Parts: sequence; C-alpha cells; structure tokens
Amino acid sequence: MIQPNWMISDLHIHSRFSQACSRNITFENLVKWAKIKGLHLLGTGDFTHPIWFEEIKSKLEDRGEGLYYLDDFPFIISGEISLIYTQERGRRIHLVVLVPSVEVAEKINSYLDTKGRRDYDGRPIFKIPGNEFVREMKKISTEIEIIPAHIWTPWFSVFGSKSGFDSLKECFKEEVDNVYAIETGMSSDPEMNWKIKDLENKSIVSFSDSHSFWPFRLGREATIFRRCDSYREIIKQIRENDFIATIETDPAYGKYHWDGHRACNFSCNPKKSKSLDGICPVCKKPLTIGVEYRVEELSDSGSDHKNKKPFYTLLPLHEIITLALGVSMQSKKVWEVYNNLIKEFDNEFNILLNVQREELVKANVDTLIPKGAQEGTSGKLIALILRNRKGNIKIQPGFDGEYGVAQIGEVEEQKRLF
Repeated sequence: MIQPNWMISDLHIHSRFSQACSRNITFENLVKWAKIKGLHLLGTGDFTHPIWFEEIKSKLEDRGEGLYYLDDFPFIISGEISLIYTQERGRRIHLVVLVPSVEVAEKINSYLDTKGRRDYDGRPIFKIPGNEFVREMKKISTEIEIIPAHIWTPWFSVFGSKSGFDSLKECFKEEVDNVYAIETGMSSDPEMNWKIKDLENKSIVSFSDSHSFWPFRLGREATIFRRCDSYREIIKQIRENDFIATIETDPAYGKYHWDGHRACNFSCNPKKSKSLDGICPVCKKPLTIGVEYRVEELSDSGSDHKNKKPFYTLLPLHEIITLALGVSMQSKKVWEVYNNLIKEFDNEFNILLNVQREELVKANVDTLIPKGAQEGTSGKLIALILRNRKGNIKIQPGFDGEYGVAQIGEVEEQKRLF
C-alpha cells in the first residue's frame, strides 16, 4: 500500500533531444503525465544538451535545496553520459549523473566541452575512462552522484556481455568507492543483483530510462524515497541505502533478458544457449548474450546482501488493459479504459498498488469498458490488476532488443512481493 511518506521517483529519463525520443517531451507534458502515473519526483534528463539546459534554467523554479519546480512538481537535474573507450578492449558504458544545482551542471558542461561536443544528442558520447570520469566529477563537486545505468544490458553497460567488465573495480579502479549505487535496468531486478558479491555494498536503485512521457514508459521502474524537500536528502538515502523500496517490471519484460537474435526470431534461456555454444541455430552467428546469462556467469554463492530493499514487481497498467481487451497497447480502446480508470482512481500507481477488489467492483468497471468488448472483460481486468500486484502474470522473455510479451497464463510460482 502506498504510504503518505513515500516519494516515488524516476530520475533517469530523456528529453526530446535524445535519439529515439518523442518530439513532444516538454516539462509541461512530463509534469502532467508524472501526476497521472503517481510519481512525486522526476529527473530532468539531458542537462548536457544546450537547448534543454536552457529550458531547465528558464522553465524550472529554483527554490533552493537542489530541487527545481514546475507547478509545484519537483525535479532533480540529471542526465546520462555514454563513455566509449579502450581498456584492454573496447568498452561502452552508460552512467546516470545526478547534479545538486544549475551552477554545478554548468561546471560539468564546461568540463565536457574540453572533451567533445554536447549539442548533437541528449546523451552525448565521450572517450573518457570510467574512473577518470568519476574522479573529474568529484573534483567539481562531491555532491554529484554517478550511477552505472542499466548495468546488465549487452551493448552499453558496466556488466554488459558485449563491452562491459566483470566487476565494478575493473571499471572504476581507485574510484570504485565513489560509486554508491547501480541501476537494475528492466532486464534485471534486485533479487538477481543480490547474487553478485561485487554489489553487496552498493545500493540497488531502479528508474525507467524513459524516452517518452507516456505512463507505459515514464515511471515503469522507480525508486521510492522517504519524502523530503532537498537534493542532499535524496543523495543521502541513495548513498546510505536508506530508501524505502523499488518498483520493477518483471525482468523478462526487458529487451535483453534472454539470449537470442531478433533478425532470426530466435531466443533461448542460458542453458539452451550454452548447449549451442552461443551460436544462433538459424544464421550460425554468435547470439546476443542477455542479462540472465551474465548474472549466472558472475553470480557468487558467497554473496551476502545484508540490507536488501523491498521491491514491487509490476507491469504498466496499459499492459494489463491490453491483456484484458486483447488489442494493441496503444489502441484507442486501451487509452479509453486507462483514462476512465484514472478519472475514477486518481493515478496509475494507486490502481496498481492500492485499490482493493471491492473498490473496483463497487466502481462498476463494466461502465469503464468500451462498447463492443467481449463479455466478462471487466472481471478479467480486475483479476489481472490483482494478479499483477503479486507479480503473477506470465511473460515471454524479451531478447536482443525485443520487449518481453505479457501473456494471460499465470507464472508457475508466484513471485515474492514485499
């Protein structure tokens, strides 16, 4: 149940200036849809992009304490940096950067200008080793937070199968103790990361990496902080592993959970992949090795995460409505049901986590379903909302850039929900 002291936060998002992002991402739209989702705090994303940074400065009100507001909705200045460099072999890692003020952001941008261009993409690329980047950020301000992003995805992450490392120490070297947290990414959850001894002293946080303001992207993964009104308090909770919980999608929903080849429409679990020696049976080329495989590869039976945080496994409400109606996720019918539910129950997280069966029945969900839907759709929708709350919806795992697919069937064993 959502508590009054919760601050549900999504600090890894993007602006319209990042590749493959909606042109309609504005601060006004972000605030509108964050409230519909039930979020209480957002990152600005893309503070390194000159135009977006000017909008941060002109549109958001600085009330001190490192939070910036639009219509009383708070933001933290944030961005994502891509580091591509050579260390024994080619490395490609993404880092989320949280910043305490506009003034510090300006200093970061001035430093980055000595290393390359910032104006071509909201997530710029620099040829800076991981340890050097952390060291230079800490010289600018010790309050800058650097969080390795979606740490397991194959192509651009610290532990990725294609270009990553086998430990944080290998990547960040003498600066590893200045990295306090990692981001799970959609293809892993905290339980998977608890298997990794290298992470046992790091906080495990989750954010959406959203490229859209729509609620099936924004806040699909989030971290629940204790409610506060300062940047420093948020960073303190991250560094001391003292936040409340995270919200996760089922890892199978992520785009790189299993191994496979999208072009060949082939995917498999790690056991099958190993039996194939990592070779696609269709095209005979190496498979894209996914997150589950890498977690197994780096897991350690001696791992001891003493301060494990609770997490909630949830699919976005759009996915649940899609399953109930049997239509595409962005169809008008799905949006009609979604908007009706929001009008009735205020926001999406309230529906996903709070609203009881009795309230759904009392609200007469039948009247919220479009005409022409199959008989029994409302009952199916209510059942799916409640099953989703228990992490009990089956997912055909995603692979090689393809999202996982939610299915009506239940999982064999109900996932743990704290």
